[in-house]
Amino acid sequence: MKITFLGTGTSQGVPIIGCQCEVCRSIEYKNKRLRSSIHIETNDQKSLIIDSGPDFRQQVLREKITTLDGLIFTHQHKDHTAGMDDIRGFYFLNDMKPINLYGTESVFGQLKQEFSYIFVEDKYPGVPSVELHEVKKDTDFTIGDTLITPIEVWHRKLPVMGYRINNFAYITDANKIEEDQMQKLKHLDVLVLNALQHKPHQSHFNLQEALEVIDILKPKKAYLTHISHNLGLHAEVEKTLPDNVSLAYDGLSFTL
Repeated sequence: MKITFLGTGTSQGVPIIGCQCEVCRSIEYKNKRLRSSIHIETNDQKSLIIDSGPDFRQQVLREKITTLDGLIFTHQHKDHTAGMDDIRGFYFLNDMKPINLYGTESVFGQLKQEFSYIFVEDKYPGVPSVELHEVKKDTDFTIGDTLITPIEVWHRKLPVMGYRINNFAYITDANKIEEDQMQKLKHLDVLVLNALQHKPHQSHFNLQEALEVIDILKPKKAYLTHISHNLGLHAEVEKTLPDNVSLAYDGLSFTL
């Protein structure tokens, strides 16, 4: 299974429009972060993407992704859904077969508002068709031969879905994980977890909190994502992290 980080930034991305901080002015590519998303190539050659934020088209073109067997959503915020219109390219490449979407009932409710033209009966020619697969907190599901375990976390008061596939797990937009869901994150080879900044935040783990979660779960390797410019320069922060923890960056990939 191959994992590629399509984006590792927070809702405004990095650099932020108009910001003149050293991170936003940096020319180092690891300090430039599109909105958070990952691509997964499964063992049975399925192509899965978690979240389609505003940078979806750019990310897919950069990584030369030409197939999409499942678009999986963590939650309904715009920085995780706004690029869904660009599934059209995959729809045409797939002989106009419906694109499979996976998400909670609340996610689908939001998508039906934001992309109402996709869900109407009498569609404009060229509008993609989709097939909805509801994700529930304690119900595993499969895409091809791949078993996926949903993990509910809290983004302040909003439930957000993380996902575990084999010994890999992806958690974004969280500031609390209940104990029963923490149990689903034991014995991981790789954990991806959000770490927004150094200061406490009302709806995201800060760096210290993310490291505390990692210390409890003890994955073999952890990557931090959903990073804002307030966390600091990639190279400087990287020096401060435990040996088994790294900052993710756009385009980073690894195989499990």
